[in-house]
Amino acid sequence: MKTSWRSASLVASAVGILALTTACGQESGTSASSQNVGATAQAGGIAGVGSGIGGVGTGVGASAGATDPAGTAGADAGAGAQGATAGELAISTNAQLGNILTDSKGMTLYRFDADTAEPPKSNCDGDCATTWPPVSADDVSAGDGIDKSLLGEVTRSDGTKQLTVDGWPAYYYAKDANAGDTTGQGVGNKWFALAPDGKKAKADSASATAALSVRNDPNLGKIVVDKNGMTVYRFLKDKAWPKPVSNCNDACRDKWPIVDPVDFSQTKGIQEKGYMNFTRSDGDKQQTINCFPIYTFSGDKSPGDINGQGVGGTWYAVAPNGDLVGAPKQ
Repeated sequence: MKTSWRSASLVASAVGILALTTACGQESGTSASSQNVGATAQAGGIAGVGSGIGGVGTGVGASAGATDPAGTAGADAGAGAQGATAGELAISTNAQLGNILTDSKGMTLYRFDADTAEPPKSNCDGDCATTWPPVSADDVSAGDGIDKSLLGEVTRSDGTKQLTVDGWPAYYYAKDANAGDTTGQGVGNKWFALAPDGKKAKADSASATAALSVRNDPNLGKIVVDKNGMTVYRFLKDKAWPKPVSNCNDACRDKWPIVDPVDFSQTKGIQEKGYMNFTRSDGDKQQTINCFPIYTFSGDKSPGDINGQGVGGTWYAVAPNGDLVGAPKQ
């Protein structure tokens, strides 16, 4: 990485049929993940789709470290202590914090109030750096939506190069064990998740209150989640044309709860075309995106889980336009 980076009658019937065909019969294929727009070499991608990405937002706003400002007490060597390069940085949506900066594996990046950005300087060494491993500046690139000019590096006291975001040195937290964890948020009232612009991450009220919104998953890219951050899915055996039909009933419905109707005004980032609800064969109302019925999965226990992805070769996460994510081409 270079240090200069900082910087939408018969005729009437025919028209109606055509409109319905356009709104409820199209499938535009599998959604693609975000592209690398950074200037340096991209780190190796994550192969395949994992089953179950860990909980999001655990311990947000923690203040237990008030008597330990550096937040070093009792830290275990979790995933944050990996010491590996960050690879392609990504923007992930956290239910409490809004958009936060993560590495290519979905691990949260943090900043330290005791550091300085002008000029960039890290004041976390020794035990502090064990608890808060510095993010290496090597082989870092800017993912979709990230201003690569904000990325830079600073030389630490041991001579290694550390990633900076708008001048602020970037760190992992040793207690973050899974992608999406934010247990370092607020530790000692000095440690905060990094927003994509280098500022402290803070709640995005629109995303936090939206009944349906979009999350940037490190494996799947942009996918739809409900108000609790739970992944939304589609069933390959369902139909969208000439009208939505759900083929998930009884025991299937118990395993794959339907998404109840949500007014479009209560969504964020979802395609409006084909956004409608319908009456199921059991008499209940169900929401669709692009006319396809949508569900959550009982096997997902925490926000950010994608345990339903690919189940039986028939269940897949949903892109903001209603497309299947990660499904084989039909």
